[in-house]
Amino acid sequence: MGRIAEPVIVHERGKSFQFTLNSTCGLPQRVCAEWRRRSFKTLPEELSNYRNPKSKPEAKKNAQVLIGFLKKKIEAKESAKRVQTEDITVGEWLEKFTAIETSPRTGINAAENRPYSVATLKGYKKDFECHIKNDPLCQLKMTEVEEEDALEFVTRMSMKKLKRGEKMGGTRTFVKVIKFVRMAFRAFGQKRSNCRWINPFQNMKAPKHKSPKRAYLTEDEMLMFFNPGVLQTTMELCVCSALYLAGMRRAEVFALKPHDLDWATPKINLCRAWQDFDSADKVIGTLKEKKPREAPFDAILQEAIKKLWEENGKHEFVFSFKKPIRGKMAPGAFWLKKHFYQWIERAGIELNGRNITPHSSRHSLASLLENRGVSLRYIQEMLGHSKLETTKIYLHTPDNIIREMGKKLTEAREKEPARKGKIVEFKVS
Repeated sequence: MGRIAEPVIVHERGKSFQFTLNSTCGLPQRVCAEWRRRSFKTLPEELSNYRNPKSKPEAKKNAQVLIGFLKKKIEAKESAKRVQTEDITVGEWLEKFTAIETSPRTGINAAENRPYSVATLKGYKKDFECHIKNDPLCQLKMTEVEEEDALEFVTRMSMKKLKRGEKMGGTRTFVKVIKFVRMAFRAFGQKRSNCRWINPFQNMKAPKHKSPKRAYLTEDEMLMFFNPGVLQTTMELCVCSALYLAGMRRAEVFALKPHDLDWATPKINLCRAWQDFDSADKVIGTLKEKKPREAPFDAILQEAIKKLWEENGKHEFVFSFKKPIRGKMAPGAFWLKKHFYQWIERAGIELNGRNITPHSSRHSLASLLENRGVSLRYIQEMLGHSKLETTKIYLHTPDNIIREMGKKLTEAREKEPARKGKIVEFKVS
């Protein structure tokens, strides 16, 4: 009789460990194939505490934790089949996509170690509760819906009035609702038991919504932020520098950890962000583009972080207070919003109707680099706007421009007369 393979095989690789899952662990073969000779560094975010085993026995225990985690996720995926295909209504099927525990998509994604977005699920739930739940389409069985029913649903949604009194048709909300329903119907058709079912939305094009161009600050206005007296604490200097000199999203700024900073190159390695950043129950997750990327690490930001750590000490996150403020060690969405508009007022920047927000910093930096002749391909890569190759052949170009801007900031601070209020003293070495 052949020897039964061990559920988990751990391989030593230098000072770290890799592992392979076999089907004897109780997981489907397709899932085990995803975990062949994988590093513990690739464990899901929920198991981040198990990514650094120190010994082979500990590595095996950590792999067992992963097996239990994957089994639960697969069970959650199976729970989406509790209602028989021929009996489930549109409302029941759509509602399954609004919770991690029952969504067919998140169950499969978790089992294959693909990230899912908490914010996306919350968006599905909000759209379902506000716009879809009480629609006549939800009373029909999935197997009974015809193309005519789908067209009537789209028409009703386009005529539905939003809180502001405008019709939903043509708005971003309309696009989100229709895309959500189309996705759920497409997922229903991908089930093996429904191979002969015809999707009533398959011949209907997905709606599109062209977002208005975002406002941005000019180079001179960006420089005004760094005038003496505008940024009155080291924390303000750090956060403003991260936004305008590294092009980071606010949820990425406050999720940054000390080991993400490469002081030698220099660069910032971005691999995580807060999901649902404006919510009190925000959680750490993947970046918006679902893959790591790099950001410039300018000398001004380097010196500001060093000064911040001298004042507050080094903590789990780069930008942390010395002591908890209202129970939190790091700034959040409210802190940033409050201080951002104070910076604009102190700097004397005239908005003239422009909708400038903290996120506008990314567009301001992109406009600056584009005006200086930097490749649009690199700008998109740096900001994570599209799926481009990770080779950054133009990295030195924007670094030089940002470094030049850093020198301008220092010169502007030295020439500008001191204003009333606190002034953060710093100098790039």
